[in-house]
Amino acid sequence: MAIRLLLASVIVVGFASCSKSSSSKNTSSATGWKINDKKGGFQYNSKFKKQATAPGLVMVEGGTFTMGKVQDDIMHDWNNSPNQQHVQSFYMDETEVTNLMYMEYLDWLKRVFPPDQENYQHIYEGACPDTLVWRNRLGYNETMTNNYLRHPAYANYPVVGVNWIQAVEFSKWRTDRVNEKTLEDQKYLKKDAKLASTPESSFSTETYLAAPTKTYGGNEELVLKRGANGRSKPQGTKAADGTTSEPKNVYAQRTSGLILPEYRLPTEAEWEYAAAADVGQREYNIYKGQKKYPWSGSYTRSGKRQVRGDQLANFKQGKGDYGGIAGWSDDGADITNAVKSYPPNDFGLYDMAGNVAEWVADVYRPIVDDEVSDFNYYRGNVYMKNKIGEDGKVEIVTTENIAYDTLSNGKIIARNFPGEIARVPVDEKETYLRVNFDKSDNRNFRDGDKQSTRYFDVGAEDADTDKNKAADSRKMYDSPDHNVSADSLGNMVRAYDKSNKRTTLINDDVRVYKGGSWRDRAYWLDPAQRRYFPQDMATDYIGFRCAMSRVGPKSDKKKKARHH
Repeated sequence: MAIRLLLASVIVVGFASCSKSSSSKNTSSATGWKINDKKGGFQYNSKFKKQATAPGLVMVEGGTFTMGKVQDDIMHDWNNSPNQQHVQSFYMDETEVTNLMYMEYLDWLKRVFPPDQENYQHIYEGACPDTLVWRNRLGYNETMTNNYLRHPAYANYPVVGVNWIQAVEFSKWRTDRVNEKTLEDQKYLKKDAKLASTPESSFSTETYLAAPTKTYGGNEELVLKRGANGRSKPQGTKAADGTTSEPKNVYAQRTSGLILPEYRLPTEAEWEYAAAADVGQREYNIYKGQKKYPWSGSYTRSGKRQVRGDQLANFKQGKGDYGGIAGWSDDGADITNAVKSYPPNDFGLYDMAGNVAEWVADVYRPIVDDEVSDFNYYRGNVYMKNKIGEDGKVEIVTTENIAYDTLSNGKIIARNFPGEIARVPVDEKETYLRVNFDKSDNRNFRDGDKQSTRYFDVGAEDADTDKNKAADSRKMYDSPDHNVSADSLGNMVRAYDKSNKRTTLINDDVRVYKGGSWRDRAYWLDPAQRRYFPQDMATDYIGFRCAMSRVGPKSDKKKKARHH
């Protein structure tokens, strides 16, 4: 009898503890109030487990590595100073962005913003890759000029002819399309809402978060109301007099856990860390030896028995040798090759050497300033904020105020689309008395600005003094200043800087690109090598892939000792 009583008491306590455990999950530990109460109050996704892996991406677990450590430095260009960096976990495209992926982007732009309408012609034309990059004065490459981008034979080849700005705009578009589909799948948007975009009403992630009623140009039929805790029919609060107030939190928010971070270009540190994939050389908390390439070993050919001698990437093997002799030793490509043609590295990423070099987010400087930052290093921050209109609400871009950039070569590119929130640089409201940043544009922080030059006069008070004018004329990076303007008739005037006093091509508009390409010798396949190119120019050997930040824990797996 005593044993039965004891068992009964244990079962009762067990049920009580389970009940307490399950209820505490939806009870605030700060106030004791109920979370996600049907009657109203604080709504939160308490069932969130982890960030979903977005289309095309694989996870790269963060860690420490030596950035800029090259095995060979035959160029002696003094721009790779080894320094220890730490990179947070992030996601990266498994492959380079392909022609097929980019064509989907162009198709969407052409349908939503018809280029035959004068208001939108620069949107589509500005996004089109420059197919003329294939031409050579003394080479016959018209086959690639006419076919490489659009022919199905090249569908899974990496897109080229895309400048840095176009790569950034593609990443923004991809963010909105992926989040748009997610919200539609979760019934926060009407079914097939993603096909209802028009020039006046297209979906923008940031607009949906900041002003959901203005999404799709304010078309409320496309934007559905749901509870933030997942209820399909949000309930309002019933008052004592029998009236029911409007339900709260009826749109997906950051707290819903559904909105993915933006697709973007990887930083130089992220790209180099992911390409090196030192995780494959790890023994406890140290790396065994050094890697010259994204794969193990110091050779470009495989040492595995089944595929011994096969090239592990496509690159220029010598003068006039872009693939080897036809047959067994051929690397399978003379220009680029279809993605996934070669084995992935230890992070599961393909073509981190060879095929095409890749744009990264950073502005180029000959140094990496690890004294300022050794955590998620990135040079290129330009902090912006939502523009607030006279009515005190966010200002939405319309067909009348689309922002265009005229590049140094005269090409016009749209920098935002109707339906997006207009953005402006941060001002003193955000920077006053801060110690971590004091202005919007930080691209030339500690390098390249007037304060960094040996001519800077610390005691000068007026920025217009002769001394400061002289300092400005003798700035550290005296790069060419090409100018594009329009005359009184609207005709484009291109002013090419013919000065013979220019000493460098480096300025705030040149970007780093990483990795070797089909045009490069094996020397450039080292992940630590770095080069730069103007952000508004394109080539036949630079492509890109996207990255996405990871929110939450560094890893999904619990670490265990090796001997266990």
